[in-house]
Amino acid sequence: MSSAVRSYAPSVAIGSGAMSADITYLLLILYGLFHFIQNSTVTTLMSLFGSLFMFYLSYLIYKNRNNPIKIKSQTKFSIFKNWLKGYSLTLLNPYTVIFWLSVSSYIATKELQPIYTIFGLFSAIVIWITIMPLIIYKTRHIFSQNIITAFSTISAFILSFFAFGMLWSVIKRVIF
Repeated sequence: MSSAVRSYAPSVAIGSGAMSADITYLLLILYGLFHFIQNSTVTTLMSLFGSLFMFYLSYLIYKNRNNPIKIKSQTKFSIFKNWLKGYSLTLLNPYTVIFWLSVSSYIATKELQPIYTIFGLFSAIVIWITIMPLIIYKTRHIFSQNIITAFSTISAFILSFFAFGMLWSVIKRVIF
């Protein structure tokens, strides 16, 4: 979102990187490479790493909540760097793994047509990564510093809430 306030194209590149990570996970599911996750040690380590990573991101968002976003178009940007940013953040997000595992389970248990379901999901993702940044970019003039600070603060707390929930589940699994 902060990228979309500055410029449209870099935010679409970030979204494309995120979608590429989704495709990576989908391919891993399709080829059965997620079976190793059923190991409780791997699951615990992934959850622990994921919660610490989300706490770190939350800290960075909160720490920089008062930094002004310069609302001007970028004349130069690296498509690859923005794509890589979206790809790596989504690939390292433990909720992405959980999402794709739940989608694959849902498709299997409901006996849905996987091709149509996956096409629908990716159509929605494409719409999301193109329309949402466009709306933000076109309405960027209404974002005051107070709104940006409030949004960053709320985002940091929501991320911390999910990080704490994941960490708590690890603690319960290990200790209890």
